[in-house]
Amino acid sequence: MAGMIGLGGVFFKAKDPQKLTAWYQTHLNLPPSEPDNPGLTLPLGDADVGGYQVWSPFRESTDYFQPSESRYMINFRVDDLAALVEQLKRAGIEILGFEDEPYGKFAWIVDPEGTKIELWQPV
Repeated sequence: MAGMIGLGGVFFKAKDPQKLTAWYQTHLNLPPSEPDNPGLTLPLGDADVGGYQVWSPFRESTDYFQPSESRYMINFRVDDLAALVEQLKRAGIEILGFEDEPYGKFAWIVDPEGTKIELWQPV
């Protein structure tokens, strides 16, 4: 049977796509995009060996995405959560919290348009 094999992308509306893309490039080290297309392609490679991505619908009543009012949250895998958190703090970006779970370390921020971002360093 044909089915899902991983996360193909995250697609969402933004008030200013170029400005928002620049924010992600500056603060989360995402690769450059084409000038007239703010979309980004994130390659899968050796860092993903043994790793996984998650597709997980939440109940309508969840408060996990708070303080965002968006109907979605983005989860990014990161290579060094502690270093990234320090970079974000130096840039004046508020860190909403941290968790250390058996399957990885997590931190949360909110982007300029109010979307909650979950940063995940897998074990």
